[in-house]
Amino acid sequence: MKPDALLRELDALARRLGYVVRVERGRFRGGRCRVDDQRLVVLNRMHTSETNAAVLARALAREPLDDVFLAPAVRKALDAARDAPELDTNNDV
Repeated sequence: MKPDALLRELDALARRLGYVVRVERGRFRGGRCRVDDQRLVVLNRMHTSETNAAVLARALAREPLDDVFLAPAVRKALDAARDAPELDTNNDV
């Protein structure tokens, strides 16, 4: 699956799971956060689709998705993100 298509699939999944996905411009890596009761994933407009797909996959990798149908490429991206070494978990954004 091409990076743009993977990003769209992951974006749709995030929204189905109740996340608000925002794409902003700035000097930040991106990731998930919580503002009050709102769950957010912030992506960097300056990054490539491939990078943003990886950020989004990392944000969603620990969600319970056993009962959710996912395209094989999406499942593979989530598995890869789950197996990747953890970054600073206190502040993903």
